[in-house]
Amino acid sequence: MGNYRFGKHPPKIDYRTLRFADYLKSGLPAPPASLNILTRVYDKLHSSDPSKLFPMDGNDTKGDCTIAAVAHAITVYRGLLGKEVIMPQAAVLKLYFHLTGGPDTGLNEADVLNYWRQNKVDGDEILAYVSINPKNHTHIQQAIDLFGGVYIGFQVQQNCVQEFEAHKPWTPGTLTNDGHAVFAVGYDPKAVTVLTWGNTQLGTWAWWDECVDEAYAILPPEAAEGGFTPGFDFAQLKADLAAVAS
Repeated sequence: MGNYRFGKHPPKIDYRTLRFADYLKSGLPAPPASLNILTRVYDKLHSSDPSKLFPMDGNDTKGDCTIAAVAHAITVYRGLLGKEVIMPQAAVLKLYFHLTGGPDTGLNEADVLNYWRQNKVDGDEILAYVSINPKNHTHIQQAIDLFGGVYIGFQVQQNCVQEFEAHKPWTPGTLTNDGHAVFAVGYDPKAVTVLTWGNTQLGTWAWWDECVDEAYAILPPEAAEGGFTPGFDFAQLKADLAAVAS
């Protein structure tokens, strides 16, 4: 069995966190029944090797999954615009240890996203992030369709690593005391596709409902630049962000 690490802390609840459901415009079409954002990314970049585009980023020896998932998100966002830019592992680890204060302790997703909203990561400072109710599959699918992916955290099931190594979908199982962060980039009626540990991985919707405990849509600068968010109310979001900030 290879080396794979976790490192996501339990969700941090903050009443100020904006919610995805509040910014969907009326009349937004239902999301496609099946979607894989990587199809568009691979086509734009003329590359389909996930180990190259979405590498391990040190998550085989360090609990930096929350930052590795950010790096994968950035590659997706830029890839949707035809730009192949992959955050170096050294930069991933540098940011991870900066946010932990030095020790290999893992991180909270909300803390990572708040940092990213206020500071550039690999040249990008996100416009905002909004939480999604993980139980609302339609909203998860709409967020993947609108923004190219969803930043998620889950409670690790007992056979997580074994299923990953066997190239089998994640299924529900006895939960451990670990948490893991990944970036979801696709779905179909049976499963969700995520990026982790230098590869893609399927997770059944039953696994999702059992294990996923937080999900966020991230609004990167590429979204405004590329115009791939027609069903999201940016104007209202900016007004609410100003209100929260004050």
